[in-house]
Amino acid sequence: MLRELLNHADYTPQKPVLAPGADQEIWRRLPGAKRITAAADALLTSAPQPPALSLTDWLAFTEKGDRASYETPYFARRRGLCSLALAACVTDGEPYVRAAADYAWAICEETAWQLPAHNSYERDAPQLPLPDPSRPIVDLFAAETGALLAMVYALLGPRLDFLAPGISSRLQDETANRVLAPCRSRHFWWMADTDDPKDTPVCNWTPWCIQNVLLTAAVFEPADALPQYIRKFVRGLDRFLDAYGPDGCCDEGAQYYSHAALALYNALELLCRMAPGVFEPAWREPKLRNMAEYILHMHAEGPWYLNFADCSPKPGPRGVREYLFARRVGSAALEALAATDFARTHGQLTDPSQGQVRESVLTSPTEQPPADNSRDINLYEQVQAALAETDILAAANRFSRQLPSPSDIWYPSVGILSVRRGPFFLGVKAGCNGDSHNHNDTGSVTLYKNGQPLLIDIGVETYTRDTFGPLRYTIWTMQSSWHNLPEFDPDGAAYQQLPGPQARASEIEVDDDLGGIAMELAAAYGPPGTVPGLGSYRRRVRLTAEGLHIYDVTDYPGDVALSLMSALPPRTRGNVLDFGRLATLTSTGADRFLIEGIPILDQRLRSAWPDTIYRTRIYFHNELSLEIS
Repeated sequence: MLRELLNHADYTPQKPVLAPGADQEIWRRLPGAKRITAAADALLTSAPQPPALSLTDWLAFTEKGDRASYETPYFARRRGLCSLALAACVTDGEPYVRAAADYAWAICEETAWQLPAHNSYERDAPQLPLPDPSRPIVDLFAAETGALLAMVYALLGPRLDFLAPGISSRLQDETANRVLAPCRSRHFWWMADTDDPKDTPVCNWTPWCIQNVLLTAAVFEPADALPQYIRKFVRGLDRFLDAYGPDGCCDEGAQYYSHAALALYNALELLCRMAPGVFEPAWREPKLRNMAEYILHMHAEGPWYLNFADCSPKPGPRGVREYLFARRVGSAALEALAATDFARTHGQLTDPSQGQVRESVLTSPTEQPPADNSRDINLYEQVQAALAETDILAAANRFSRQLPSPSDIWYPSVGILSVRRGPFFLGVKAGCNGDSHNHNDTGSVTLYKNGQPLLIDIGVETYTRDTFGPLRYTIWTMQSSWHNLPEFDPDGAAYQQLPGPQARASEIEVDDDLGGIAMELAAAYGPPGTVPGLGSYRRRVRLTAEGLHIYDVTDYPGDVALSLMSALPPRTRGNVLDFGRLATLTSTGADRFLIEGIPILDQRLRSAWPDTIYRTRIYFHNELSLEIS
């Protein structure tokens, strides 16, 4: 798509203006100015100096597989610099500039900008113990760092040089050496601009890195140098687009939508500004609109979303990028969600009767760590948000009077069904176990009632070396037995689903009104003979305004245990399970229930769930019917 547009274009390259620069009046008039300075003041109190990064922190990954020890201070430096740079823009305060200079200098002094978990020169190769400063690796966060320092240069360059002459040149030199020069002279797999099979499958790395390298080039390169970046990156973006089906479904899930479709949005916006008139027709492509609106169909209520793969059910609020993307592709429903969620997050909805999040039936800690440690490190995106806030708040108060309701949708490219009936919201995965960030969860269901999680997908724990290594499927959250799926011979061999694209649902039938789906799941447990005696496991799911019906039937001759995951503690009454006052499950065909509490100790999981969640195992033979109301 994009290459074709470029090949037929004649244009004069332009350097895009990314921010209003030193015009203090523009910054001071921003509605979020006080909030920006308050956040920076809190940072100056809690962390006036950048957090330390040590060799011991780096080696924690090499020696123990621990990612958090290095990544936590690494990301804190970048979040801190964003906060201080914004505060320096909206005030004349030297303390913010001086502190921003300290943070930027510390980042320049880092031996490497890539993460220890990404310290390899080939895709999926074992990570090297230490970085080689003479051969920089441009990973996700080296590219993010380049874009961050470029924006600091664009916003504060003269003020930094007034404080310490030459520091802005240091920012430019480090970014050129660590990001721009390597991207011009070397191939990284995320570029996806060759026919090398190692470049596939493409994933969120491609638009995410490209967006940030384009931002870096937009600041530091002259206009006549930009076409080399445009030519280089349109192929990768095309391949990323080609990896999506026409329906626009993101197989990486709701959390990675922010790094996939939204990164694509910003990359394409930058291309439109660098090459005026060339790429504008792309916004009219139906696939682009479908990719933008995917997040609508995953949204349950308030902070809750349907989550598959390595995604939290609380992937973060919608905001300005979704809003701008919605306006580009003409989606009033996405525009409404983005605007009202942004306004709610910032306490700015003026009509208190609208857009309120219902009180949760779950208990949760008073202080929760972010589900994504890398959030809020992109200064360009924060500038976008600050400059668009007046517009988005006005839109929020328009839409708060009448929020468009998302339609039901079936995504055949990935096998995701999203259905709303009365107080219920259902998600079903009927694809395969070969998706990016995959969990072995083919056939699993997720159910909300009254905007509250009922049958849940746990998500993923804090990333470690094993998360993306050969031991991935030894991690409990990745396994089918910890999703709403059956296990065969549960007290013996405990047969579970297998990973890979061949482990898939088949014979999929979706009801005409999208209210139900049926599928065959035996192949998800391996080729015939993998589970002795298993020839078929049929699942039929149907949602009405009265509730959810799950009907499972199998020819497996032995015991089967169907796991149901919940955040509410179930209580048994004969053949009935009560989930507090939220819902009741009535079973037909169950031999017995086994309920176990699962302590949640991991910080990433604790950002969504209480200190205990529950697995109910329903033992049965051949046939089981469940009615949830």
